[in-house]
Amino acid sequence: MAERGLCSRREADAYIAEGLVFVDGKRVTQLGTRVAPGAEIRLAKPALARQQRQATILLHKPVGYVSGQAEGGYRPATTLITAANQLPGDQPRRRAAHLRGLAPAGRLDIDSTGLLVLTQDGRVARQLIGADSRVEKEYLVRIAGRLDQRGLELLNHGLALDGRPLRPARVERVNADQLRFVLREGRKRQIRRMCELVGLKVTGLKRVRIGRVRLGTLPPGQWRVLQPEGNF
Repeated sequence: MAERGLCSRREADAYIAEGLVFVDGKRVTQLGTRVAPGAEIRLAKPALARQQRQATILLHKPVGYVSGQAEGGYRPATTLITAANQLPGDQPRRRAAHLRGLAPAGRLDIDSTGLLVLTQDGRVARQLIGADSRVEKEYLVRIAGRLDQRGLELLNHGLALDGRPLRPARVERVNADQLRFVLREGRKRQIRRMCELVGLKVTGLKRVRIGRVRLGTLPPGQWRVLQPEGNF
């Protein structure tokens, strides 16, 4: 079910246990049931309705907030998801009770800013951070140091972190002290470590796009609801 994008693995377990999954028209209630590759798998209406109520939030994370759980005395980004911080004019307006269980679908370092996705929907999380995800993430990166042509080529392809080669990236100069990175993976502090390998220091990092969703003019510290038509 997760591989077909119907839900997350955890949600699949819950739906099966509640009798909300049908395989070729027959209700399935046993976890771990094996099915043929071409079998039709369908969620019952209550499960679909539950998914429709799951929120996905786009936050402009400022510096000084961690993406996940609180650590080192720093507050998690979820503490910014309040009624006061919702983008004026954004619809629907959300109550706190509707926003419980939000989890980051990807990370931004504490000293980085920009677009952070928080979601209640396992399908969104899998799409953005699953092992097979190919969704692009775009960053504007301020640098200090000298970057020659060979270093730029290595940033695009040829570097490795923790003994594993990195996927090819798209890295281009914006101006003398700024680069644009487009990645299809998200290793821990990846861009900063990539830059260190070619003799650069990152002085500022901002994520401006995830897939087809852009940060746009969303102010720092504010958030908006991702509308159904605004998929990644």
